[in-house]
Amino acid sequence: MLKNMHSILLHSLWFLLIQGGIQSQGLSYHWVVKEAAYTRLCGTKSILTVNGQFPGPTIYAHRGDTVIVNVVNRSKYNITLHWHGVKQPRNPWSDGPEYITQCPIQPGGRFTQTVILSEEEGTLWWHAHSDWSRATVYGAFIIYPKPDTYYPYPKPHLQVPIILGEWWKRDIFEVYEEFRATGGAPNASDAFTINGQPGDLYPCSNTETFKVDVHEGETILLRIINAALNQILFLAIANHRMTLVGTDGDYTKPLTSDYISIGPGETMDVLVEANQIPGCYYIAARAYSSGVNIEFDNTTTTAVIVYDTVQYNNTISTPSFPYLPAYNDTNASFSFTSSLRSLASKDHPINVPLKVSNRIFSTISVNALPCEPNRTCEGPNGTRLAASMNNISFVLPDIDVLQAYYYHINGAYGKRFPSYPPLPFNYTAEYQDLFLQVAKLSTQVRVFEYNSTVEIIFQGTNLVAGLDHPMHIHGQSFYVVGSGFGNFDKDKDPRNYNLVDPPFQNTVIVPRNGWTAIRFKAHNPGVWYVHCHFERHVTWGMMTTFIVKDGNNPESRMLPPPPDMPPC
Repeated sequence: MLKNMHSILLHSLWFLLIQGGIQSQGLSYHWVVKEAAYTRLCGTKSILTVNGQFPGPTIYAHRGDTVIVNVVNRSKYNITLHWHGVKQPRNPWSDGPEYITQCPIQPGGRFTQTVILSEEEGTLWWHAHSDWSRATVYGAFIIYPKPDTYYPYPKPHLQVPIILGEWWKRDIFEVYEEFRATGGAPNASDAFTINGQPGDLYPCSNTETFKVDVHEGETILLRIINAALNQILFLAIANHRMTLVGTDGDYTKPLTSDYISIGPGETMDVLVEANQIPGCYYIAARAYSSGVNIEFDNTTTTAVIVYDTVQYNNTISTPSFPYLPAYNDTNASFSFTSSLRSLASKDHPINVPLKVSNRIFSTISVNALPCEPNRTCEGPNGTRLAASMNNISFVLPDIDVLQAYYYHINGAYGKRFPSYPPLPFNYTAEYQDLFLQVAKLSTQVRVFEYNSTVEIIFQGTNLVAGLDHPMHIHGQSFYVVGSGFGNFDKDKDPRNYNLVDPPFQNTVIVPRNGWTAIRFKAHNPGVWYVHCHFERHVTWGMMTTFIVKDGNNPESRMLPPPPDMPPC
């Protein structure tokens, strides 16, 4: 205990010194990463957890707080933790992605992470960011308005995190190692979960189905998080409409819908009125899978809303079930996500960059690489599956990019991530030449001047498999100014950009065989990861890294490293 307190105090002193003594020490948590036995789907297995909890602990904070998390690794696996959607101004050292901003916390090691909140307000989350350990290592991060300030909507009577996840009967690290070794696709999950529970429709699960107890006439705020590894999900509530009021830690104009489409990494705050006949109503979620001949988990997870005047017993009565769009209903997913708008009010203003100093047009593709000699690979035509941005399949270095950048260590990465793909082609055509599928293995980053403005067009392709891609950027949120199907038209499509009230997100679903345009100001100095939030695509290389250079004054320069960075 004394060692833990010493670590937290040392980190607090470091933070106070670099901030000039202005900031408070913040909230402190002590987390132990360890294995624990959990039973799901009629079987018990050991999973990786924080403090033995699945899902992990919820962090509660207010806008602008600083949170200190002392992480101790008592598992047999390397681990890192990422605070998804927290911008961490000037502090990439605690951002968490393995070999990007830190080397992993090794078994027996520890690292005290300083999580600096700024403009975030609403629901975010945290998760492991090493290999596939985030399958079970995740939790909610709830950020309330500053004291004496208020939500831009009537305060709800009840607030409930709804964390969507995936569950494999097999050990997740076996699944991970197997598909890496074979070069094929990973096994689909055996179940989806809501707050760690599969729900009534799965074997050996109904007694533990998650329940939301409500009083008639109350308003409930559901803080919905998609923590699934590889699946966009539709979610709906029987007989109840949902009103979206926030996404990714930022407020939105109210959007009322019968369902939501939410990609891995995204969070959504929705209000639900308990205005139906007292009874039991399913919350249900299932996959949206746009790919052709792509294996996916086609099961449905459920929780139950139970009015307080009703006794829920699923052996006697079955709750009402909601309408959910079909698994492959691309129009339903796109219609919902393209309807999001920033609140853009006096108290919650936005600042969309109108002039752009850096433009990047990046293809995002699934690729196929030649199989290694004397091996059998399970990708298309005996190849090994890969993924890329602008035809570069990112290779993680042996030392983290941030350390190499800060200490001027040569050879860890290159600075030539391109502004355009190396070879233009009809990106969304039904049939593609096979030679286009081969990506280049490399470690290339992009460097931006401080305060420069950036526009990125993510262009989906139909190479190997046309899919939706939930793209995530660390260290900054961005404005989603446009999206559409087919190939981006640089002359026509920008005319339809929304520069008035585009949503401010940290993760966005790029539609299947379509494009999405985002804009942001690069005013957070440091090293920041960019990647698809499908974990299989990260493993295959659909990622890059942005480096934002220091500005000219102390307030615009990256902070120095904390005293206990994990060694490589």
